[in-house]
Amino acid sequence: MRSVPVAIVKGAGDLGTGAAYRLWRAGFRVLCVDLVKPLVIRRGVAFASALYDARITVDGAQAERIMFVDEAVYSWQHNAIPVIAQPAARVVDILRPQVLVDAILAKINTGTRITDAPVVIACGPGFTAGTDCHAVIETQRGHNLGRVLWTGSAAPNTGMPGKVGGEDVLRVVRAPCAGRMYGRKAIGDRVKPGDIIAQVGNTTVPAPLEGVLRGVLHDGVQVEENMKIADIDPRAEVSYCYTISDKALAIGGGVLEAAFALRSKWEPLLTA
Repeated sequence: MRSVPVAIVKGAGDLGTGAAYRLWRAGFRVLCVDLVKPLVIRRGVAFASALYDARITVDGAQAERIMFVDEAVYSWQHNAIPVIAQPAARVVDILRPQVLVDAILAKINTGTRITDAPVVIACGPGFTAGTDCHAVIETQRGHNLGRVLWTGSAAPNTGMPGKVGGEDVLRVVRAPCAGRMYGRKAIGDRVKPGDIIAQVGNTTVPAPLEGVLRGVLHDGVQVEENMKIADIDPRAEVSYCYTISDKALAIGGGVLEAAFALRSKWEPLLTA
């Protein structure tokens, strides 16, 4: 029997979780890498939350924090997804994965190279297929969401959030100033305009519209002025706070398509 292919996903926020989940469901051994204190907002559906809370289960997939790369094998033995806070380059050098996915969504390339793995897939703008990676996945909402790009780059960042429930700018809550942020409402809480949902330093942050608090940064995170700190879903469906979104699954589907379309690059490398 052939060995199981290994995929490393850089960035374990909600969209990176969609990619990791799709790969895991398809039989890959997946390991996620993120910051020591991830700047993740949709914490109920992000494998990065395991770095705060030791473990999280999303749509039946359990992710768990590990401290050392060699601990990943123990997670894989019980079909879990290990998550580690270490420099991604070091993890890649040790594990030598068949597939590397950059799902940091920084809108720029923060260091991924096409030579990092037999197959390198990048999500969103900032990458050029054939130069930085083998394939780019479109992350902008619309007709091309989740499409695999074999040449060129994803659509440039518009700076505008996509519409959800008819709202775009208002549903994204930003820090009014720099400081440490603490939530005053929990993910899944229903809010109305004026409700205090967070506090940054000594400044309170009111909800700009009615809906469900779909995501909020972890308590104690240092934020900068205008940084995204929370997300309100005007559809007001609480279950959406705890299930992978349509956007994340579409992007994950593109990642999975690219990984298998390029299997001739990694499959021969698996040991018998």
